[in-house]
Amino acid sequence: MSKPLAPRDQVGVDFSSVDNVLALVRERGGRATSSRRILLEVLFDTDAHLSAEDLAAAVQARAPDVHLSTIYRNLDDLQRLGVIAHTHLGHGPSTYQLASLAHAHFICEECGAMIEAPDELFAGLARTAKDKLGFTIDPHHFAILGRCGACS
Repeated sequence: MSKPLAPRDQVGVDFSSVDNVLALVRERGGRATSSRRILLEVLFDTDAHLSAEDLAAAVQARAPDVHLSTIYRNLDDLQRLGVIAHTHLGHGPSTYQLASLAHAHFICEECGAMIEAPDELFAGLARTAKDKLGFTIDPHHFAILGRCGACS
């Protein structure tokens, strides 16, 4: 596939269905393979945070011959296109989900509770980082570790 799709290039891009994403993949020089279609179907059918291994198991349940390396390659391509986002939730493996569902997280270091954090919580930080440092933050990429109300 060609170079990564920058956010400014995503304006008007429709990521609302498997077929639309596969059309974009073809437009950007990629192939709409059966393994890529199945992976996208799995991603569109869940709102859970799934590791590459979880995704591979779900894809292999439908197509047993799809190798884990194929899953990783497809995840990289879909992430470059801005279709999916990966997140580091605490100390576990990266998880993946559709970029349209991406959100920030708080993870309790004591009990492991995961709390989805609304983007509005980061508006002030994002504004300050941009104004003072010229830096644009992505609160969806890493979880913020701490202690939940029950463990504090």
